[in-house]
Amino acid sequence: MTDTVLVTDTGFSPDDWSGDDTRSATLAPDDRAGDLAARLAELDLIRVTFPSFADGRGFTLARDLRRLGYAGRLRATGHVLADQYAMARRAGFDEVEIDSALAARQPEDQWRARADWRAHDYQARLRGGTDARTPA
Repeated sequence: MTDTVLVTDTGFSPDDWSGDDTRSATLAPDDRAGDLAARLAELDLIRVTFPSFADGRGFTLARDLRRLGYAGRLRATGHVLADQYAMARRAGFDEVEIDSALAARQPEDQWRARADWRAHDYQARLRGGTDARTPA
């Protein structure tokens, strides 16, 4: 199995998930968030797979899971690029799991450059640089 790296707002770290597999689930891009609606309260981790960096359906899944009330750990896994990190966080992901080969091509500093994802969305820029969480 390929080594993986977790990306969070603080940078790279090893995968620290050691929970019970019955308390986790994995969704593919063509799955629906509603398929897990009855189990959301039981799940500590949901992984959403990205088979290609050009396939953005996982962002919609994350948003839909959060709208359904999922408050657990939400992880994007697969082909997510550093340039997509801010979008992943805004969509509702807590972290991104990448393989070590991608981590070598896109080092930690490239991911950390996008860690201030709340302050650099287009709405914040339109408001004159205020934090995106601050109402206009």
